[in-house]
Amino acid sequence: MACCYSEMSGCGLSGIVNRNGEAISGKFIYESISSMKERGNGMGAGYAAYGIYPDMKEFYAFHVMLDDIDCESEVNAVLSRSFKIVKSEMIPTKSVPSLYKKTKPPVFYRYFVEPKEDAKLPMETEEDLVVRVVMTINEKVKGAYVISSGKNMGAFKGVGHPDEIGDFFEIKEYKGYIWLAHTRFPTNTPGWWGGAHPFTLLDWAIVHNGEITSYGTNKRYVEMYGYKCTLLTDTEVAAYLFDLLFRKHRLPIRAVFMAMASPFWKDIEHYREIGMEKIYTMAKMIRTVYSSAMLNGPFAMLFAFKDGVIGFNDRIKLRPFVAAEKGDTVYMASEESAIRIICPEPDRVWMPKAGEPVIALLNHCKEEDVCYPA
Repeated sequence: MACCYSEMSGCGLSGIVNRNGEAISGKFIYESISSMKERGNGMGAGYAAYGIYPDMKEFYAFHVMLDDIDCESEVNAVLSRSFKIVKSEMIPTKSVPSLYKKTKPPVFYRYFVEPKEDAKLPMETEEDLVVRVVMTINEKVKGAYVISSGKNMGAFKGVGHPDEIGDFFEIKEYKGYIWLAHTRFPTNTPGWWGGAHPFTLLDWAIVHNGEITSYGTNKRYVEMYGYKCTLLTDTEVAAYLFDLLFRKHRLPIRAVFMAMASPFWKDIEHYREIGMEKIYTMAKMIRTVYSSAMLNGPFAMLFAFKDGVIGFNDRIKLRPFVAAEKGDTVYMASEESAIRIICPEPDRVWMPKAGEPVIALLNHCKEEDVCYPA
């Protein structure tokens, strides 16, 4: 049996995707991330799930965190200007006494909405409208934050250990074909409910272990395109970068990650030396054009979207990252033990190279076809 030991280096992440799109109980991601409890300090944990609202899959599902229930009317008013609210309700939660020893949990509301025909601005897409409304709520509505806004998916997060947050949101009661989870050990950013992972926009979700030292440059770059970084942590900017590069600029999926975890110049030159001229040209252009989108610092990240999960490391691999497969299910985590606790005998286990993405797409998707439609 392969060794399950991995050096602890802050924060823990876990992801599961069934390539056939079959529903997986939330208990598996709960057990996986809870096994890495020591990687966090109780100041943040969260989950993202895809396929959890099959009966409402045609509508955008806004999960909103409210400091107080009185904020709900203002959020409702902002949403109503641009969307028809098909359904709204409080997100079911369960009393977890240990959470109240840390901080009083906010109120969590969800809205299932569809855009009004006359709500879009000139040259604005439906997705642009959703992003604009998310930014408006996060920036303008005091005490309210949109924590997810995609279709047939949702994020659940807060201040606590992963088992506490999982119990609070009753994660085991949900079923989805993709799961992400995170346990946080905040260092230079505050531990608060909105600052827990995952960070999302539309149907993109990200969990992250490490530190983005290029945050200032990345933040200024995305804010030039209208994004607002209001959640007081470096990871938020990565979700917006993915939306900008993949959805707005329509880069191929590997090009997105080549921009965010760009090879060193010496490695780019090596492509030319070994005759890989096309890769050399592409890498050079991406590194030049998207220099402000490059993430510096030690990190391991998992990105999820409706078609799959992608994991990748920084260019030196300063944070642990392990992947495994069992049949049509792919697992990614900070530690091999977090995979084996829910999949004791995987078909394959490997340690991805620095900067090399692990791309686990649904079976009906081909990598060359994963691009945002024009």
